[in-house]
Order: sequence, then structure tokens, then C-alpha cells
Amino acid sequence: MKKRLFAGLIASAMMASMLAGCGGAQQGDSADGGSGHKVTLIMSQRDEWLSEMEAAAQAAAKDTGINLTTQDANSDTSKMIQYIESSVTAGEDAIIINMVDPETAAQCVEAAGDVPVVFVNRFPGDPSVLNEKAVYVGSDEMTSGAFQGEFLAKFFKDQGKTDISYLMLNGILGQTSTTNRTASVLKALEDNGIKATAAAAPLAADYDRATAMDMISPLLKTTKYDCIISNNDAMALGAVEAMQQQGLDPKSVPIVGIDATADGRQAIKDGTLAMTVFQNAEGQGRASLQAAANLIDGKPIAEGTGYEVDDENEFIIWVPFEPVTIDNVADYD
Repeated sequence: MKKRLFAGLIASAMMASMLAGCGGAQQGDSADGGSGHKVTLIMSQRDEWLSEMEAAAQAAAKDTGINLTTQDANSDTSKMIQYIESSVTAGEDAIIINMVDPETAAQCVEAAGDVPVVFVNRFPGDPSVLNEKAVYVGSDEMTSGAFQGEFLAKFFKDQGKTDISYLMLNGILGQTSTTNRTASVLKALEDNGIKATAAAAPLAADYDRATAMDMISPLLKTTKYDCIISNNDAMALGAVEAMQQQGLDPKSVPIVGIDATADGRQAIKDGTLAMTVFQNAEGQGRASLQAAANLIDGKPIAEGTGYEVDDENEFIIWVPFEPVTIDNVADYD
């Protein structure tokens, strides 16, 4: 199977965090003959998908004997910078950073000083910060929206439609993921011969299910729309719940998301979510830890990750997105 939910690992990570109190959770044991490297992973927050990525990094640390400490910045940039500075003071060999705000990448590198940095999942707002000591592991957001657009284009063409209207649920405005997911889905629709018009102004729901539910509810019976496009599964499921609360059938229009979370995949099986795009939490978690080890050891950054560097930027490792529909959703359980 292409994907497993690391439910047990996530529970272990949460328990470790609870036991650690205000400190960070630790994984890895150099006594087993592993590398003994000391690495800190700083999370922007712990939602379902990011917790899965964190659990995968912790599992990889245990497998390789890397001493991994994880910290949660709770969406606070100043706290994230403090954790970076504390990691330097503690003598960590490398720092993996899931940024709160991608525009602070240069600030993160500066705070890390001579300690190697691996940015994971959230692409730096300024790619010029990437170099021999600061690299990126994640997925190309321009492909995620493209998969959504291609699916919707086929769906509507099969109905003989080339002009459609849509409701858009955006993530955190200004983040590269939000910008590129939105731009790429609209471009894919246009490239595939669909004229797509916004039925209302985009809704900035910050990747949150409850926020999306509240924001989209007033539009569901007052606006004409052919589909609902969401930058992630959580918001898409918020739209599903909002429709159900108003007595509307979410199967009546295609709703598309990104991430292929457990709830998202179940919604596809139920028919309430038309499709999603698998973002590989395990792949990003494990590859970011391996890239950190490679930076410490002076090896090529992609060695042992199972992935390749970007054709034009040797400091980027791409973990591919994959479209998920009713036809292949079982492959991701």
C-alpha cells in the first residue's frame, strides 16, 4: 500500500509531548549503533497532517539512531525563532523547520548560524536562502492544484460543460502553498478548456474545518456554483458539513481537496468528496530527517531519501503529489 496512517506513532508523539511538559519530545537512541546525530524538528503547529509528518520523522529517527527532539511553535513565529536559537545553544547538529511563516526563512537561517537547516513542507518565500547548508524537502504545490483542475475539467466536459462557476476555500493568505494551489487549479481548468468564474470572493479559512464551515454556510443557498475548490481536505470537509447541516446533498456538486487525510479518504469512499490529492506526510517526514543527516555527514542531500533533487535547484527535494479518487482511494489506506 502506498500510504499508512501512523495512528500509533501519532499517539506516541502526542504522549511524548505530554510527558515532556513544556519541553520537546525526544526520539532516537545512539546505543543501538546509530548515527548519534542530534537534530531538532520545529513544527509550526500540530494538525492531523503535520502530526503524521512529525510521527514519520520520529519513526525514522528511531530506525537510524538519530536523537530527535520535536518542538511545537503553536503558530507563533517568535517562539519558532526562540526554538531555533535554543537548538543552536544546545549543540544540535541540524535543525528541521516547518515554518510558521515562509517569509521568515532568511530569519530562520540567520538564527541557526552555522547549524545546517532543512525546511520542510512550507517552501521559503525567498528561495535564494537555499544553499549548501539550508535545503528544502516538500511537494511542488503547483502540481497539487493542477490535479484538482484536471479532474474537474474532465468531470464537466463529460457533462458537456465548458463554462462553470466555483466557490474557493483558501488556506492562509500569503503562504506559498495557498497561492500556488489556487493558481494551479485555475490554470489547469483554463488549460483544459474550462472557463471558470468565481461565484463569490475567495474565502480565507486558514486551512481550518470549522472556519470553512462558518464562512461558506451563508453562500450555499444564496449563490449559484458548480463546484467547491478547497486548498486542503479539512476545509473541503467543512463545506461538506455545512451543506449537510442545511439539508443540501454534498454529492450534488464536486468538492475537491488536498492532502488525502484519513477523513478526506473516507469522504471519497462515502461520495461526499469528489477527489483529493495525496501529500505524502511519511515521505516528507522521513526525507527531511535523512536530508538533515546528509547535511551533517557531507553527503548529497537526496541520498537515501528515495527522491530526487529539482532539475534546476540542487537544494530542493521534491516528494510528489498524487491524485486520489474513488478509483484508487483504497491504495492509500
